[in-house]
Amino acid sequence: MSEWPAMDDCLKLTSYFGERHRAGGRFAADALLDLYGRHEIAASVLLRGAEGFGLKHHLSTDHSLTLSEDLPLIAVAVDRRPLIEAVLPRVLALTDSGLVTLERARLITSTSGVAWPPGERPRPADPDEATKLTIYLGRQQRVYRVPAFAAVCDLLYRRGVDGATALLGVDGTAHGRRERARFFSRNADVPMMVIAVGSARRIAAVLPELGALLERPLITLERVHVCKRDGRLLGRPHALPGASEHGLALWHKLMIYTSEAARDGGQPIHRAIVRHLRSAGLSGATTQRGVWGFHGGHAPHGDRLLQLGRHVPVVTVVVDSPERTARAFDIIDEVTGTRGLVTSEIIPALQASAGSRRRGGLRLATHHLTGPPAEPPGPAR
Repeated sequence: MSEWPAMDDCLKLTSYFGERHRAGGRFAADALLDLYGRHEIAASVLLRGAEGFGLKHHLSTDHSLTLSEDLPLIAVAVDRRPLIEAVLPRVLALTDSGLVTLERARLITSTSGVAWPPGERPRPADPDEATKLTIYLGRQQRVYRVPAFAAVCDLLYRRGVDGATALLGVDGTAHGRRERARFFSRNADVPMMVIAVGSARRIAAVLPELGALLERPLITLERVHVCKRDGRLLGRPHALPGASEHGLALWHKLMIYTSEAARDGGQPIHRAIVRHLRSAGLSGATTQRGVWGFHGGHAPHGDRLLQLGRHVPVVTVVVDSPERTARAFDIIDEVTGTRGLVTSEIIPALQASAGSRRRGGLRLATHHLTGPPAEPPGPAR
């Protein structure tokens, strides 16, 4: 395997909640990012979702064009484990209605050596083990007069990475400093993120180029399994037990990368997925629109003026128990018959809340994958 840069153990803390949710007389989103700013969290970003549903199964969507919708928000925070654990109790208090997950990752800090998080180590000498690369940028950051997110996506596309999506943030922290979007401002440093998926070999090879391209990049690496690429079924999500060997619950996350222009039965694929999953009784799903990106052999595309348009990339996230996620994958497999990149990941800790209802807990489980995922039944499509 190629040389990797040295990385620090870190945790990624992700919160899913409604934009109208309040805590202590103020909006939870603002209080949450205040918290991350006070604790100087290395990287965080607040993303606005386009539609979604949670435990209550109420569908919120911008498709209705009404100001009364309580659209989903996604807040992602990444730092070393002690700092994330320090803010976790307050995060749970602020987002007492929604979903909170903890995931292991690696935060790049220098330029030699590699180690994966305990319990999620790739199989030895497997350069094709899939990896998720997340790059945190400023929304107006530029590289040779080109938006940095577009330059990053173009580089990843040319290097044969499976896909990448740029998501625009409205608030967040970068290198511990809070940056929030304001109406009368260039908002140059407001964080955004580019999520990419590719083989470990290709990701390792492109990291030095990213380091040369970007000034003070913040980058994380996570293990991921690619299930589908451009409609071709490569393998189902790994079969997980309901709990680890120590009795802690295990969870699964599916991410579906498509385009606003991709259709199923006359409606965008992402809307079809959310509605089918809601009808099937899944616990929740959230869709976010990107501003630029690509997947498979399709060249990078999006809206050059950072306005939502028909051809922008779209990411849908589904998190649930292994049993429910297996059912969700069957639905997603049918809808993504010709387009889309679908990945799965292990979630070692999750807590979902809706009123008096609670699911899960936030003690980190460990699970060692002992073999490849289940093969697709019959010839791959």
